[in-house]
Order: sequence, then C-alpha cells, then structure tokens
Amino acid sequence: MAEPIRVLIVDDHAMVRSGLAAFLSVFDDLQLVGEAKNGQDALRLCGELNPDVVLMDMVMPGIDGADAIALIRREFPGIYIIGLTSFQEENLIQRALKAGATSYLFKNVAADELAEAIRKAAHGQPTLAPEATQVLIKSATHAPALGADLTEREREVLALMVDGRNNPEIAERLVVSISTVKFHVSSILSKLGAASRAEAVGLALRHKLLQ
Repeated sequence: MAEPIRVLIVDDHAMVRSGLAAFLSVFDDLQLVGEAKNGQDALRLCGELNPDVVLMDMVMPGIDGADAIALIRREFPGIYIIGLTSFQEENLIQRALKAGATSYLFKNVAADELAEAIRKAAHGQPTLAPEATQVLIKSATHAPALGADLTEREREVLALMVDGRNNPEIAERLVVSISTVKFHVSSILSKLGAASRAEAVGLALRHKLLQ
C-alpha cells in the first residue's frame, strides 16, 4: 500500500482548520501532519514536517497566502500548494498562481473534489475551480472601465474609505475582520491601479465610481 499523502493546513481561523482536519480524517490516503495559523508558521512547518501538499488560505494577517506560497515554493520546490479561499477575486487568483500555487479552489468545494485535487497536486497536476477559470478568461478577454470590476463589497469599502474611515472602523461597520478589510483595500488599490488609499479615494471621486 502506498504511503498516505502528507498534508499541512494553513488558515488563520481555528474552526476552518478543525473542519479541514476532520475532512482529511475521512480519507485513508490523506494524512494531516500539521496546522499553521499564518504564513510564517507555514514556512517553518514545511521545513520541519516536509508535507507533500499544503492547503493554503489566501487571506491572512502578516504574511498572506500568495507571499507564503512564493516563499515555500522557493525554499521547498518539492512541496505543492493548493490555494483555498472564500474570495472569488481576480487579483487573488492571479497572485496565487503567479506565486507558484499548483491549484486554486474555493472553500465551498465538495469533499471528494478537494480530496482528488490533493491527490493530483501531490503529483504536480493542477486543479482550477470553474469560477476561477471564468475570472481568468474574463480578465484575458475584456478591458473593463476603471472600477467596473469592483465587487459590491469592495464598493462598500471604497465608500467608507472616501468617508475617511480607517480599517478598524470599516471592519466594525461591515462586521468583518480587519484582515478581511485589508484584503479588500489591497484589491481595490490593485484594480484601480492606485499606489495608496489617498490615490484610490481621489480616483473614486474624480471618476465618480460610487455613483
């Protein structure tokens, strides 16, 4: 019998790590070897545990998923990484794949599909969620007007930025974590081609993006 595929879970939410751990326990050919709550821990554990596949959350405080993927792939090229997130964001998908993720899936993926993606990743074979494929195709075939690709949530965050709110205030207003707000702000800046919050606010006002 072949050795089980060694899997490391990386997510800043304990409940998500617990759920993924329970999922892995169902499959005899998948073995959980460790859990990390951030990118820094993930890099350290990859050196200590030498997993075959890493399930990497993309939005985390400190070293985020894309940066962690790049660091792990540079230090441990034999470890394959599956980006796993709740956010269907073009910028996030592109950063993950550019950093070296083998696969990209969303957290609502079925258990059997995730298990198969892990098996494929262990052999360097990619799996891309259909939603992610659609985002990349759309990005390659359309050049939207400035701000046209902002999501409804990003527009809400941008409106609060225009109103002068900082990240903790936005997080409180929208009832989300500060790390989630930081992700949205980063995505907004990327989509608008802005180098700073002030520039993003200026673009929003100049181009009337919130009207």
